[in-house]
Amino acid sequence: MLAGLGGITVAAWVYVVVTARRMASGSADMRGHSMAPMMDAMTGVQPWTATEFGLRLAMWAVMMVAMMVPTAAPMTLLYAAVARKAAAQHNPLAPTFIFVTGYIAMWTIFSLVATIAQHALDQAALLTPMMVSRSAQFGAALLIAAGVYQLTPFKDACLRNCRAPAHFLSRYWRTGNLGAFRMGLRLGAYCVGCCGILMGLLFVGGVMNLLWIAAIAIFVLLEKTIPFGDVSGRFAGAAMILVGALSLAL
Repeated sequence: MLAGLGGITVAAWVYVVVTARRMASGSADMRGHSMAPMMDAMTGVQPWTATEFGLRLAMWAVMMVAMMVPTAAPMTLLYAAVARKAAAQHNPLAPTFIFVTGYIAMWTIFSLVATIAQHALDQAALLTPMMVSRSAQFGAALLIAAGVYQLTPFKDACLRNCRAPAHFLSRYWRTGNLGAFRMGLRLGAYCVGCCGILMGLLFVGGVMNLLWIAAIAIFVLLEKTIPFGDVSGRFAGAAMILVGALSLAL
């Protein structure tokens, strides 16, 4: 199972890296290639078509897989261990990939919302061709909003479920393929509640800025897995508020 998660994650990161490099190379090098429609949308040359919207949605969905599947590894591995034990006792459970599919499905729903939001920002001329906020005030507002959210009880409640695999599975266990899928969906919902607003910070540093993507992914992973990650998340929230406030003041 670990190899499967690793393979999914590596494939997603390869896609993200290739896409980011193609974008950075400039639209001139992309004319006549399959990425040209997406580049046109990014530069604001023409309104988005259905194809361009689909390409952007795919970009967000694969990026979420790259960033979030590793953070669900403890939960996934525990489910796989329970499934192996049940199989050894001749009481097979739903395959682990169904659980993971439910998790990815929830982040795909989030990706749809993110794509719609990006389209609205693009049409309002608030994004650069590299999908970075053109407005310092807007970027600061995103930082402050993310920082405030880090300190809310709702964030804490979602994070607690993400940090406690045994507790989550014992509380929300469901049997059958549909049950496993629903568990994955529920875990994904908690993860979106925990980390979704942090993905909005991609508009601050660049949606396809590899260093920024990696920084957010590492932060989310550590917040979910290391001891006192929840406490460090609150300190990070306070820092976001401070940086955002200073940006507004300057």
